[in-house]
Amino acid sequence: MSIQAAALNTNPAPIKTHVKERAEEQASAMTSDQQATIRMVANDLHRLNQSIMKAVDAGVSVELIRSARHHGGAGNWGDLMVPVIVTQGQG
Repeated sequence: MSIQAAALNTNPAPIKTHVKERAEEQASAMTSDQQATIRMVANDLHRLNQSIMKAVDAGVSVELIRSARHHGGAGNWGDLMVPVIVTQGQG
């Protein structure tokens, strides 16, 4: 397939973000409760990535920005995110 034909392909293969695989690799040194929580985060992140791809396919740009950092008090923390949405002008 030529580069031009590939660029015109309207049904490309789904993008693999490997969220689940990455989370499982990093979870080996965690407790079972921590692993369950990370699986939940990975599942939610996978759904978020799917929603972002749908939004992009619908004609908007999506950027995630850290809005705050949640501190757990024992040296652990997590980033809280908000989306910035940009639409192209309809002409």
